[in-house]
Amino acid sequence: MDRKQSGIIPRQQLRRTDNLSESALGLVSTQSFPAIVGCADMMLKSAGVVLVGYEKIGGGHCTAIVRGRIADVRLAVEAGAETAEKFGQTVSKLILPRPLPNLEVIFPIGSRLSDLAQEQGQSRLSNQAIGLLETRGFPAMVGAADAMLKSANVQLAAYEKIGDGLCTAIVRGAVADVVVAVEAGMYEAERIGEFHAVMVIPRPLDDLEKTLPVASCWVEERQPLKMPVSVKEKEKDMVALPDLQQLPASESQKEVELVELPELDSLEQRNAEPLDRE
Repeated sequence: MDRKQSGIIPRQQLRRTDNLSESALGLVSTQSFPAIVGCADMMLKSAGVVLVGYEKIGGGHCTAIVRGRIADVRLAVEAGAETAEKFGQTVSKLILPRPLPNLEVIFPIGSRLSDLAQEQGQSRLSNQAIGLLETRGFPAMVGAADAMLKSANVQLAAYEKIGDGLCTAIVRGAVADVVVAVEAGMYEAERIGEFHAVMVIPRPLDDLEKTLPVASCWVEERQPLKMPVSVKEKEKDMVALPDLQQLPASESQKEVELVELPELDSLEQRNAEPLDRE
């Protein structure tokens, strides 16, 4: 499927400002972790914004924080709020065109800005669909995660707690497998305890990948290039050069014998004497 038809904006086409600390700020708040991840996914795909991260303040309240140009932030916040309303999880939203530097220092609205340019460890589960299943109560989440792993070819990436007894299991895999797994987990969660929310993201963007929790067992850290401390080179045999004076001289270098030439005066006298006639 064409990326334009799917509504995904290529990363090279995202209009980002050179200094995010001077960009606008957008916040959307919900009472569910799957809901806030779904909102963040829609915000990233609807406009050229950067996802700074999530702020979890307890009681199930989660806030997605984005930065970018004011027009992009407005579009992203509206798209995220509409997604939250579909879940019935909208709490509040906010747009700040020009946040003061004092806010940057105190609030967690720019803590990840320094990490955007740094390469982090790559997850082995990247570029796969995401399934999030939220329950109220830890036993229900564990039972749902077990059912998801047994029903389809998915991997349990991590889990998240946001307070108020809400826990979210995060699985990764192919889109079809994630859909089957999430459905099986829903039935198991309702059987054990209370099922709260669910979300499936077929094609997560890179910014969303960086903000999701991933267990350390799935992270592949970049190994530095190892160079040998000492390199032992094989010693080459020394070749003795002969004495130049003992080398035989070539023909061109041999001494030329000197030939004694007659004197010029004697030659002139001989030429002046008349020839004897018979």
